[in-house]
Amino acid sequence: MEKIWQEAAAMQEELVSRRRDLHKHPESAWTEFRTASMVASTLEELGYEVLCGSEVVQAEAMMGVPDEEVLAKAMQRALAEGADPRWVEKMRGGKTGVVGIMKFARPGKVVGMRFDMDSNEVDETNEATHRPASEGFRSVHAGLMHACGHDGHVTVGLGVAGMLARHKDEMCGVLKIIFQPGEEGVRGARAMVASGIVDDVDYFLSGHIGFNANRDNMLACMTDGFLATTKLDAHFKGKSSHAGAAPEEGRNALLAAAAASIALHSISRHGKGVSRINVGVLDAGTGRNVLPDRAVIKLETRGGNTEVNEFMVSEAKRMLKASADLYNVEVAIDEVGGAPSCSLDEEMGREVYDLATASGKFAEVVPKVNLGASEDCSYFMERVQQQGGKAVYMMFGSVLKAGHHNSAFDFNEDCLPKSVAFLTVLARHFAAK
Repeated sequence: MEKIWQEAAAMQEELVSRRRDLHKHPESAWTEFRTASMVASTLEELGYEVLCGSEVVQAEAMMGVPDEEVLAKAMQRALAEGADPRWVEKMRGGKTGVVGIMKFARPGKVVGMRFDMDSNEVDETNEATHRPASEGFRSVHAGLMHACGHDGHVTVGLGVAGMLARHKDEMCGVLKIIFQPGEEGVRGARAMVASGIVDDVDYFLSGHIGFNANRDNMLACMTDGFLATTKLDAHFKGKSSHAGAAPEEGRNALLAAAAASIALHSISRHGKGVSRINVGVLDAGTGRNVLPDRAVIKLETRGGNTEVNEFMVSEAKRMLKASADLYNVEVAIDEVGGAPSCSLDEEMGREVYDLATASGKFAEVVPKVNLGASEDCSYFMERVQQQGGKAVYMMFGSVLKAGHHNSAFDFNEDCLPKSVAFLTVLARHFAAK
């Protein structure tokens, strides 16, 4: 195994270069055409069977997909920035998921790994103290930034794919390496899971740079506390009128949305687990002297388990409809994202912990941390477990220059080769069980 750690360490320059290229060209959910085409091309060069587009993304299960104009512009931008047209065409409609499969000569288990690809909708800071700005790899796309480390995740995934391809004669079983669009807003995993791509997976691995592993050379072997969540957009439609001369002729969508926003935060808490609700956006009206005929609120619910979240969603929809009725307007509610809660497999997690401590490569190995948030990797983990497999979600340690989703976010790139090496070790271990 020492050879694997040495080979990964030698990849530092290559990994940093790839991560910085990805950081410079961020793409948000369902528009990851350049990133996904790079992934597909690299996997093909490494000898993987490559599936993408409709092969691994079920259209009916996609959530929160941008409109055709946005997708078309993203495709053209990707092509202008060097994306392979062959792969981009297969991903039309935002089906940017990619899966690489390698079947090894000796029998063994099926190991699945998942890496998310999308960026945040954040304007990256241009402060001189921000390393991407000072060293020339700041985002070139206004309003988009890799502010959560997914550029690092893609880099690690391709690094692992390369390592395992080079060691394929020593491997057994099957590797499925999954590159997922749309984790932000928990939009992408459900559509990939619905394709059946992980139904035969025996051991499933995923993870995140930073978050609750916010120290260098640290590894958290298991993560629990995944909150179930649902993202809703509520569109209120009323009737406009002159605000001074004929207010009685109008139906005020803004007041309905405002009332709903207050009512939503009055939903009672639940006795079976933590519950959360947040209205993050309220946009309404057209002019100062016009009775508002349109409004939209964007909200999310969360629950310590799926049952609690379903309660919150049901109550939220009731509040939205009641507020619309109160002001005699219409409301249309769209579900634009979501993820279930999930549980980790303690037995598999203990094996990860034993391998991490035995390696001697980490200054700090933590058995378990709490997420306390939502991540749609839970769809993959839940499906694997339902089919009799096991799953864990790890965290790879790094000091962060600013918190996740912050315009000054950055991580220590020294975590990249360590993550590649350890995931390679884990893939070999679990495939051979």
